[in-house]
Amino acid sequence: MTSPLFLGSEIYRGSSYGGWHPLRVPRVSTVMDLSRAMGWLPAGQYRTSPRAKPKALTIWHTPDYVAALERAEAEQAVTDPVRDRHGLGTNANPIYPEMFRRPATAAGASLLAGELLAQGGTIYHPGGGTHHGFPDRAGGFCYLNDPVLSILSLRRAGAARIAYVDIDAHHMDGVQHGLAGDPQTLLISVHEERRWPFTGPIEDDGGGNCLNLPVPRGLNDTEMAAIRDRLILPALVAFAPDAIVLQCGADAVTEDPLSRLTLSNNAHWDIVAALKALGCPRLLVLGGGGYNPWSVGRLWTGVWATLNGHEIPERLPEAAEQVLRALRWDNPPKLGRNPPEDWFTTLRDAPRPGPIRPEIAERLAHLALRPATRGHIPE
Repeated sequence: MTSPLFLGSEIYRGSSYGGWHPLRVPRVSTVMDLSRAMGWLPAGQYRTSPRAKPKALTIWHTPDYVAALERAEAEQAVTDPVRDRHGLGTNANPIYPEMFRRPATAAGASLLAGELLAQGGTIYHPGGGTHHGFPDRAGGFCYLNDPVLSILSLRRAGAARIAYVDIDAHHMDGVQHGLAGDPQTLLISVHEERRWPFTGPIEDDGGGNCLNLPVPRGLNDTEMAAIRDRLILPALVAFAPDAIVLQCGADAVTEDPLSRLTLSNNAHWDIVAALKALGCPRLLVLGGGGYNPWSVGRLWTGVWATLNGHEIPERLPEAAEQVLRALRWDNPPKLGRNPPEDWFTTLRDAPRPGPIRPEIAERLAHLALRPATRGHIPE
C-alpha cells in the first residue's frame, strides 16, 4: 500500500441517532464530500467499508450482546431487562433505524484495516473511534468498540507491538477495559478532567501499560504541543510499536458543545503529522467524538490532507465551500446559531496558543517517570 487509503460508507449519510441527540449531525459524509470537492479523494484511494458479520464481532463482544443489538434494530424496541443489561434504548444509546448496521460498518472497516495493514501502510477511517463500547454493553453513543477490534485485527495480521493514542475529549474507558495490562499494547489517553465518563485519572496506569492524562478545561494549542512533545512522542519512540492507532476525536476544539477545551484543529493536525513522521510501518487513524458539523467536518478533512501531504489552502474552492454551506444543524446550541463565515470558507482554524499552566507541566513531569513512558511495560 503506497498512498493512504480512506475507508468510508454511504450509511453515514442521513443516518442519525435522533433529532435531539448530539449525533444528529452529519460527519463522515461531510469529510467524504469535502475531500472529493478538494480533489483529494480519487477512486483509487477510497474503499467502501464492509459490514462486519455478527460472528466477527464476537472476537471481543459477547454473542448475547451482538444478538441483542441485532434484535433491537430489527424490532426498533428493547425490553426493560435488555436495556438494563446492555445499555440499549437509553438516552445516550437510543433505538434508531441503523443501530446495528451503522456500528457494524464502522467495526467492519476497523477489522478490514488490520488485514490491509499486514504489509504496512496508512489507513484513515473517520467513521471509527467508538471507544466507549464494552464487551456486553453500549456506552457513550458507542454500540461496538471498533478501536479494540482494530487492535485485535492488527495483532492477528502480524503486528506484535501496538500503540493506541486517544486525543478525544473523553476518556477511552472501553479501550482501557479491553486492553489494560497487556504488555504488547501501549495506551495513551488525553482527555478533559471531570467530564463523562469520569474515568482515567492520572494515577490509573491500567496495570502498567496505560498513560492517562486528564487535562483542565481551556486546554490550548501550546499545551497540546507540549503534551505531544513531552508525553506522546517520547512514549511512542521508547515503546517502538510496529502499529499505531490514533483516535482523533474532534470534540476538543473550542466550537464543540460537549467539552470545555479550546484547541484549534491545527493541534490535531500537528499530532497526525508527528505520528506520521515517526515512520511506524502501520498507521491507522480513526475518528471519534465531534458534535459541531462544521468543526468536525473541517478537522477530519484536514486530517486526510495531512496524511496525504496536501497543502491546505487559505480559502476553499467554491465546490468545497458549498459543501459546508449546505450543512444543517437542527436545534443547535448557541454557538451554532450564527456560524461565522470562516466555517464555510476555510479548513484551518486560527491558532489558539496560550501559556502552559503549572498543572499541565506537573502532570507531564509525573507521567515522564512512568515505566510505560520509557517503553518498559511490566509483563
